[in-house]
Amino acid sequence: MDAFSQGPEEPSAVENHDGDGREWWRDAVMYQVYVRSFADSNGDGVGDLPGVASRLGYIAGLGVDGIWLNPFYKSPQQDGGYDVADYFEVDPLFGTLADFDALLGRAHALGMRVLVDLVPNHTSSHHEWFRAALESPPGSRERDRYIFRSGRGPGGAEPPNNWQSVFGGPAWSKVSDADPQAAGGVPAQWYLHLFAPGQPDLNWECEEVRLYFDEVLRFWLERGVDGFRIDVAHGMIKHEDLPDLDVPEEATGDPDPSGMSGDGHPYWDRDQVHDIYRRWRKILDSYPGERVFLAEAWVKTPARLARYLRPDELHMAFNFDFLKCDWNASDFTRTITSTLSNLAEVGAAPTWVLSNHDVVRHVTRYGGGPAGLSRARAALLLMLALPGSAFVYQGEELGLPEVTDLPEDVLQDPTFVRTEGRVRGRDGCRVPIPWEPSGPGLGFSTGAPWLPQPASWSELSVSQQSREANSTLALYRRACDLRRNHLRPLLAGPDFSWVDAAQGLLAFKRGDDFSCVVNCSDSPAELPAAATAAGPVVLSSASPASSLLPEPAASGANRLIPANSALWFARMPS
Repeated sequence: MDAFSQGPEEPSAVENHDGDGREWWRDAVMYQVYVRSFADSNGDGVGDLPGVASRLGYIAGLGVDGIWLNPFYKSPQQDGGYDVADYFEVDPLFGTLADFDALLGRAHALGMRVLVDLVPNHTSSHHEWFRAALESPPGSRERDRYIFRSGRGPGGAEPPNNWQSVFGGPAWSKVSDADPQAAGGVPAQWYLHLFAPGQPDLNWECEEVRLYFDEVLRFWLERGVDGFRIDVAHGMIKHEDLPDLDVPEEATGDPDPSGMSGDGHPYWDRDQVHDIYRRWRKILDSYPGERVFLAEAWVKTPARLARYLRPDELHMAFNFDFLKCDWNASDFTRTITSTLSNLAEVGAAPTWVLSNHDVVRHVTRYGGGPAGLSRARAALLLMLALPGSAFVYQGEELGLPEVTDLPEDVLQDPTFVRTEGRVRGRDGCRVPIPWEPSGPGLGFSTGAPWLPQPASWSELSVSQQSREANSTLALYRRACDLRRNHLRPLLAGPDFSWVDAAQGLLAFKRGDDFSCVVNCSDSPAELPAAATAAGPVVLSSASPASSLLPEPAASGANRLIPANSALWFARMPS
């Protein structure tokens, strides 16, 4: 079996529950596939669905439970596919509906779930609805699907309010000039786009919009998808008066633009958004097979996040507080404690994440270089040892850093354009991943990739790391295999307790037979005895290749844990 096809040799059907009857999504490990940067099947330099399908064995070989696909719908690609022109079609750039069906069937045969992206806050300006709105008069049914308003000032020459686009510049674009000859005079009309001008916001107070997305859900559920990741899940509902913000929000490159939450903010995390999710949950639950919703919700507190996970709403929500933690034991401890406490109140499981297509890769966030990589490897063991589910972003299993020196002429993120280059945007975490140590696209494509790969990535390729016993790829494979196939009885439940540890360390137990210790300091530190009592070391982020290490565990008789590393201790279930 080669480096790209490690996975089940005999296909296994996806089951509704784990063997112990537990809902699968509560402790799943999922793999995020940014389609345009994963694998290119036709040499045009852009990843596609057949490319993903050809590498599903590699993903299955990581030991994950499923994949989440970023948007592949028909789109002018002004924002990487998050500007959807047709929610019922695959963009020819990525393939066809038949290609999607083949991918879905192959993933299910390998025992993996498939989540797809849902983009409900806005459409593309190329969507047939928006084109019809531009051709229709103010107050028409066509314009009611979006948020059109008259401008302020003489003739409506100024935007309706002071809201700013997340990507930079005003959140309003003018679509017509004032018409002083009309009865009573008609001021200039503007439309709202909290993101790029090519992404007009939908009006979710309009029942026609809600009915439309009911059908979008049903279309993909009937094709067999296992659920949806909801883009901008904290958006959609806007204050009916569209009031000015006291301090307009500027584009910073941070995907978390919300400074407030609840009804205090006119468009983020408003309470009425939960009515939409209760409606959607009824649709989802009418289909067999434990389909799920996953929220991208940037909210102010874990208590606000828990509201999305009430029993009649969504199943999972990314824990971005965890992602935003510095490499600091006290930050991690505080965030984990607050998350577990708040989600327990609604019976929800956390969903941990370290990187995605919108943020700087965590190897770089943690300092870059050898130290950043060591910390990233330790963070994996921390994440996978916590109660709940976890998401891995493609390439993090290779230890890829952020690409910070992309030439300006290749940058495509709308933030770069809208801020006139002040913010470089997110392209640095979206560079196509390397499969081979050589070739024009390092195995990603036979042509030139849509974003250039650094030459240094040759040493980080899948092929290269598959031959190295202590590579980051090998660590991910060992960690996921242990969690899924050997330690699941110890890690499947919510049981969790902190262990007292020296400054710079965090340590916790999951019952009596598993513990995790993380050293966030730059020096070796003494292991807490209560953690080592859980059993022998079964995995070290800094260890040699074997996943089952002999005692003594870390660094000799003093029982030290190396700097910037993590250890798992366990008595393996028989």
